[in-house]
Amino acid sequence: MTETGILNRDLAAALARMGHRDELCITDAGLAIAEGLRCIDLSVRDNLPRFLDVLETVLKHFSVEKVVIAEETRAVSPTMCDRILQAFGKEVEVSMVPHREFVERSRGVKAAVRTGEFTAYCNVILVSGANAARWHTEVK
Repeated sequence: MTETGILNRDLAAALARMGHRDELCITDAGLAIAEGLRCIDLSVRDNLPRFLDVLETVLKHFSVEKVVIAEETRAVSPTMCDRILQAFGKEVEVSMVPHREFVERSRGVKAAVRTGEFTAYCNVILVSGANAARWHTEVK
């Protein structure tokens, strides 16, 4: 039995299946997830688990080269938007797109992780990175 890292087996398996440039969407409780898309539903009740807690945990185990966020996040939930952007640092490319475009793009992700977050427009698409520095270290 796993006692460290990501304990949710569906989430751990989804991350293990991700390849370079594959996309993973982490959503609030309200984002419509396309029919047939693999959905890992972590929500228990309003704001449990919180979006930032799930994002922080995923980022410890997942290499990200780009993040996609809806433009509306900055306007409607500016504090949350700032906290999301802070989680990535300057080396990760950020793309802000209209919410409609975000929803359309989310239909093509490899998996969606639904949180219990009730903050409006609290969604991101993570584009998997190659983590070249670690790869070269491990190959040697």
